[in-house]
Amino acid sequence: MSEPHILVLDEGTTSTRAMLYAPDGRRLGMTQAELTQYYPQPGWVEHDAAEIWEKTLACAREMVALAGGADRIAAIGITNQRETVVAWDRRTGQPLAPAIVWQDRRTADHCAALREAGEEGAIQRRTGLVLDPYFSATKMRWLLDHAPAVVEAGDALAFGTVESWVVWKLTGGLHVSDASNASRTQLMALDGTEWDRGLCDLFGVPLRALPEITDNIGAFGETRAEWFGRPIAIRGLMGDQQAATIGQGCLTPGDAKATLGTGAFVLAHMGSAVPVSRHRLLGTLLCRLPGETSYALEGSLFVAGSLIQWLRDELGLIATAAETEGLVRSVPDSGGVTMLPALAGLGAPHWRADAKGVIHGLTLGTKRAHIVRAALESLSHQIHDLAGAFAADGVPWRTLRIDGGMSANDWIAQDLADILDLPVDRPADVETTAKGAAMLAAVGSGLFPSLSTASAAMGAGGQRFTPALPEDIRRERLRGWQALLASA
Repeated sequence: MSEPHILVLDEGTTSTRAMLYAPDGRRLGMTQAELTQYYPQPGWVEHDAAEIWEKTLACAREMVALAGGADRIAAIGITNQRETVVAWDRRTGQPLAPAIVWQDRRTADHCAALREAGEEGAIQRRTGLVLDPYFSATKMRWLLDHAPAVVEAGDALAFGTVESWVVWKLTGGLHVSDASNASRTQLMALDGTEWDRGLCDLFGVPLRALPEITDNIGAFGETRAEWFGRPIAIRGLMGDQQAATIGQGCLTPGDAKATLGTGAFVLAHMGSAVPVSRHRLLGTLLCRLPGETSYALEGSLFVAGSLIQWLRDELGLIATAAETEGLVRSVPDSGGVTMLPALAGLGAPHWRADAKGVIHGLTLGTKRAHIVRAALESLSHQIHDLAGAFAADGVPWRTLRIDGGMSANDWIAQDLADILDLPVDRPADVETTAKGAAMLAAVGSGLFPSLSTASAAMGAGGQRFTPALPEDIRRERLRGWQALLASA
C-alpha cells in the first residue's frame, strides 16, 4: 500500500455519505446520496433502513474505486445519526419495520406517563438523559407494541442504532454498538459498561435483542469480501456529535463545539468525571477507550438545517440553502419579525415536546428576506439559551468551535459571535463529524498511537469570527426572543 487511506461512512439524517481521507487529514473524495424522509403522521419521522444500507454500499463502493481498490483502504470509520432505531431479523438480515428517526415524537405520551409515575429523576441520574421521545428506549418499546413483525421475530429480533445496522450488514452478522451510541438509548447507565437490566425492564426492552457494547476504537470485524472485492477492517465507531467533538480537537475539559446540521448540537468536554446537569442539559459519554472514558455535557436543538429545508420545500421562500446568506444581507434586520422554530418541539434547555412553531411580528411591510433572517437569527437565540445553561452548570464557553453544513454560512457564524459575545472558530473543513471518525479509524488501524497525535496530524486551520454587534441591539434581540418564548 503506497499510502493508506481511511474510508468514512457518515450516516446522517437527510443523507448518507462516504468520504476518503489521507493520513494527513486531507479529504480526497466524497460521495453523497439523499435519504427519503417519511412523515406518515404529524410528529412521526421515519427512514427505510434498507435504503440506508443500499445507499451506504453504493457510496462506499465509489470511494473504494477512487482509492484504487480495497487494498488501499487501511480501515473504515463509521459515524451516524444517533437515537434512530432499526429493528431487523437476525435470520434474514431484513428490516422488520420502518426505522424511527431521532426527531420522531410519537412516544411523547409514554414519556409523560413515566414522568407522572415519578421515574424521570432516577432515569436522569442513571443515564444523564431527560425523559423525551428523542431517545431510543421508548422507540424500541413502541415497535414491540405496534409492529407485529417485530414481536413475531421472537429470539431473532435485533435492535440497534444506525451504526449497529450498518456494521451488521457490512460484516454479515456482527451485532455491536459503540458506547457513545449506546449511552444515548436510555438503556445504559452513564457510568456503566453494559446494558442496564433495570432500565431495560423499566422500558420493556428485551436484553436479548440488543447488541454488544464496544469501545469507540477497536476491531469491529471486517466487511464481507463481496462488497468491495476483499475484506476491509472496521476500526472506529462513534455517534455523530461525539465524532464532531473529536474532529474539532475538543480533547481538553472545557473545550466546546456546536454542530449545525439537521439539528444543532453543542457538546463541552467534561473529562473523566460523570457529568450532572442541574439546568436541563444532558450528560453523555464522549469517548470510551480501553481503561479510559471521557464525558461531555450536551445541549440539543431539534431544528436547525431542517428549518432551512422547511423554508425551501414547504414555504417556497428560497430555492436553495445557499441563497439564504445573500437574502439576509439584503435587509438591515428582521423588520421586527421573530421566529420560534419549534417544528419538532423544543430541545434543551426547555424540553417542551408540545411546543409549536411561531412566526411573530408580521406586517404588510414584511418581506421574505425578513422571515428568512428571523429564521437564521433564531438559531443564535437558541444557542444563547444553551450558553446560559452551560455556564450555570459550571462550564462557561471560552470560545465556540462550529462545524456542519450551516456553519459554512459566514453570516450565521458572525451572528453567533455577536449574540454569544464570544469568539467563534470555524475549521477549514467543516465536515468534522467525518474527520472525527477518520481519526478513530486511523488510531484503530495503527496509523497513529493516540487521538491527540491523530488530531495534531489530521486537523487543519480555520477562521475566527469576533463579536461586532452593538450591545444595545444585541440586548434588544434577546429581549424579543425571550418574550416570544414566554408566550409560546
